[in-house]
Order: sequence, then structure tokens, then C-alpha cells
Amino acid sequence: MSHYQILIIGGGTAGITVAAQLLRKDKNLQIAILEPSEKHYYQPAWTLVGAGTYKFSDTERSEAKYIPKGVTWIKDKATELIPESNTVKTQKSGSITYDHLVLAPGLIMAPELLPGLTEALKTDVVCSNYIDPEKTWKILQNFKGGNAIFTQPTTPIKCGGAPQKIMYLSEEYFRKSGVRDKTNVVFATPGTVIFGVPEFAKTLNMIIIDRDIILKTFYAPVKIDPKKQEITFRYTHENFAQCADTLVDKVGEQLTGDSEIVIKYDMLHIAPPQQAPDFVRNSSVSLQEGPNRGWVDVDINSLQHLRYPNIFSLGDVAALPTAKTGAAIRKQAPVVVGNLLHFIKNQKSGDHKYEGYSSCPLVTGYSKMVLAEFKYNNVRDSDPLISKFVDTTKEQYSMWLLKKYVLPKMYWDMMLKGRA
Repeated sequence: MSHYQILIIGGGTAGITVAAQLLRKDKNLQIAILEPSEKHYYQPAWTLVGAGTYKFSDTERSEAKYIPKGVTWIKDKATELIPESNTVKTQKSGSITYDHLVLAPGLIMAPELLPGLTEALKTDVVCSNYIDPEKTWKILQNFKGGNAIFTQPTTPIKCGGAPQKIMYLSEEYFRKSGVRDKTNVVFATPGTVIFGVPEFAKTLNMIIIDRDIILKTFYAPVKIDPKKQEITFRYTHENFAQCADTLVDKVGEQLTGDSEIVIKYDMLHIAPPQQAPDFVRNSSVSLQEGPNRGWVDVDINSLQHLRYPNIFSLGDVAALPTAKTGAAIRKQAPVVVGNLLHFIKNQKSGDHKYEGYSSCPLVTGYSKMVLAEFKYNNVRDSDPLISKFVDTTKEQYSMWLLKKYVLPKMYWDMMLKGRA
């Protein structure tokens, strides 16, 4: 049985960044990363891949290149986590024990949670940038008009803004390809608004009006019929009667049952339902009830587990009331590192505090972006240096350049090396 001072589960953005920062603080730490993947992906660029303005191959690198020197890489998959005995069971390597654990395995796609989605994704008109952005681009190129529907599930998802980013890009592409006047662009969301932070929502609502995009709030997808090319939504507002007043005739919405709407689609882009990996959901480290059921139960400021003090968690798998993004990890990693090192020395967490910062680079066209930065409670939290020179609540070409060229370089050359 292998034993490590610090075991990090997950070699994605969060795991690599934490490992690199830990070693910069103390080269003598004994650290292992448990990660089965040979490839590492820069997923924030998948939106651009789906719109044909970024190569998928440029988002892929070798995992081995980014495992920090001095860290043991266990190329295996966690199958069971038993925090009571500081033990992780793996697929091929047996059991591993640890003194301290950092949980950063990310999340998994769970299309099976939405009836019909698994089958629909095999068709030529349903796609998801979360799974295969190159397919999205093919579908956009082949689209000849009709209902283009963009939607997302009721589960938490990584990069909550991604479903609308590809919608904005697709709408512009339809104009370029000459099919926009034959197309209904529909954004259907279970949410109550287009975006939770008012300063950014104001701009996005103006874009929706200006570009004749049909916004449907309180629309939660419940099933898909790939043969009929129909998607069914449940209207979640308590006053279902008002739904009838907002139906759009040209879209062909049909009321059915007590609270459901059926829409035919000619193209459907969807973020699949998402959840924590099985070994997390089935372990006592996760919340067992409530809206965050299945996600890791951490203090939202210290990122230390609320019941197992030698465990810290960050990234997509943590039960945090903020958006699951790489930008959030950039702020979470130094908090985990500082508090973990303090705990190793003093048996109590340090005073490093995460305030919920996240960022959603909302690409609104092929040369425009709104940089939405915020923290807990949907409070705007824009970088004072950037916002001093640029109004990040408005569409900016400079922010598009940031998204396409600067952020990927920062990710590969700085963040994963513990320098940002």
C-alpha cells in the first residue's frame, strides 16, 4: 500500500495548479497526483472551437508535460474514497493512504440524466461544446434555417455562461452564412434571468433585443425525442398561466400536460447534465442532501472540509455558491495551498480566504466579449487594473483578444506552473 504526505486527486487545472504552488512554497513536500488521463485540455477555448475560430488540436497537450517535477504521477483512477481511514481505492494500483488530501477531480458529464439526450447526441443536428466542439462547428456549417435552440440543464455545470456564448457566436455565423432570416435563435434556460450579476445582465439583455434572440427563462429541459426532433421543457415559474402569454408563434411552441412546452428543433446545442464523479458522490465527503447533494462539503471561504479537517477541495467538484470556472480556480488555489500548509504545521487551517471570485468571459460575437467578473452573492468583482481602462460591462474587442490569445498563454505558461 502506497502512502503520501499530500495526495491530490485530479490532474486537471485545479490539481496541477495546487501541486505547482505547493512545491514553490516547499520543495520537500511529498506529493502525488492521482490522474488517469494522458491528455490535458484547455477547455475554455472549446467555445471558440465550436464556432470555427480555434483549432481543437491547440487545446490539447500532454499531461506529462505539466506534472510538476518532484510530484509522483499515479496514472490511475480513484474508485472509492474512505476519509475515515485516509484511504483511496484505485482501479489498478490498489489502496493509497494519505496524511492530507486535496480533492480536485472536476466533474463528469451525465447525459443519461436527461431522457433522450444520449440518443440525440448521436444525430446530426444535436451537439454540445462540452463533449465535441468540432461537431458543433460542422452542424453550424450545415445549418439551413429553422429553430436553433440553445439550452442547459438544471444541474450545476462548468462555465455556466458557455451555453449562451455559442448561441451568440452561432447567431452571428447565421448572419454571415445567409440563413439568419430563416432562423429562430432561441435561448432557453432554467434560470430566472440571462445572467445573475445585474451590471452584466443589462448589456446581455440589450444584445438579445438588438439581435432578435428569443429568450425563454424558467425553461428546464426534461426530455428529448431525437426521432421527432423535439425537446420538452418544464416551465418552472410558480405561475404557469403566464407561460401561455409568452409563447412565440413562429417558434411553434406547444403546451402539453400541466406545465410542459414542446418545441421542434432543427439544431440543438445543449450543456448536458453534470455531476461529481461517482467515488465522490458515494463517499461521506460529499453532501448527502440539499441542493448541493453529491458535491464536496467544504467551508466556502477556507476550502477546508467541514467534517474531515485534513481534506481540502477546490474547482468544479467543490460545493461552492459560485460559477465553476478556471478563473475561480486561479483564486482558490492559493487559498488551499496557504491553508493546507498552515494546517500541516499547526493542525488548524490558516486565515487565507476565498471570497467566491469567478469570471465568465462572455463571448458575444466573433470579435466581441464582455468580461464578467464577480464573487459570492452575484456581486461584481472586476479587476481594478483592467476596469480602470476598459468598461468590462460592455462588448470589447480588446477582451476578445484577451480570450483568444492572452488567456490560453497565461494558462499553459503561468497558471499550471504555479506562477499565476
